[in-house]
Amino acid sequence: QVQLVESGGGLVQPGGSLRLSCQYSGSSFSTNTMSWYRQPPEKERELVALITGSSSSSTSYIDSVKGRFSISRDNAKKTVFLQMTDLKPEDTAVYYCNTMEPTGRTYRDYWGQGTQVTVSS
Repeated sequence: QVQLVESGGGLVQPGGSLRLSCQYSGSSFSTNTMSWYRQPPEKERELVALITGSSSSSTSYIDSVKGRFSISRDNAKKTVFLQMTDLKPEDTAVYYCNTMEPTGRTYRDYWGQGTQVTVSS
């Protein structure tokens, strides 16, 4: 059974930094694409960044966080990180870790419980 546990959220002033962590429990990880989503208040959940698995570890970001956020992974610790710098009030959201794993002929989505990030002065 896959479990994802996020940590590292909090209250930060504009221009500040936070590092989110997502601890994976399960039998896979190194080959999984890992993603960070966020859901601002009263808005839809959106994909923020992802990192592919295996040896490639390619990354992708939404335009609004390019140059400010960085996703990385530690396969030995089964953890994915989201380093966030130059935070803006519009980055305020609940941040969720996500992965998908095959189950039979389909894939199943797994989500963490979320961690709140609030950017405010």
